[in-house]
Amino acid sequence: MRPSGPAILAAIVLAVEGLALTAVALFELFALGSRGAASTTSAIALIVLTMITALALWAFAVGTLRRASWARSGGIVIQVLGLALALASLTVEPRIWLFTLGVGGTALVGLIVLISATRRDGESDPRLPSVDPGRRADDEK
Repeated sequence: MRPSGPAILAAIVLAVEGLALTAVALFELFALGSRGAASTTSAIALIVLTMITALALWAFAVGTLRRASWARSGGIVIQVLGLALALASLTVEPRIWLFTLGVGGTALVGLIVLISATRRDGESDPRLPSVDPGRRADDEK
């Protein structure tokens, strides 16, 4: 079965976020090579964690296209963390609006399409019991 439209859009958002984090990790790696880091150990740990998150986003993108529920739920967690990061960035002076809007906007769009994909894929999942929209859950008892 082909993925739904929201699932394809969600996979694109997750892949773009994975690409952005890969670019951030490369930037951090170059900064480490040019002695731009205050602590080499902390810089290496940050690079490793950034790459782990980027790989997770890539895996979530592929899993979302394959209609895997673990990928959609993992993607939703990442989007909620992105929204929290964007809101937290509002407390920093000077405010960097491009960062706040970029991270927060992308996370909000990703959250909306992932929830939409989850609803759409849940309706068509043959493993789940189908419920007639005109029938209430109380009628089954």
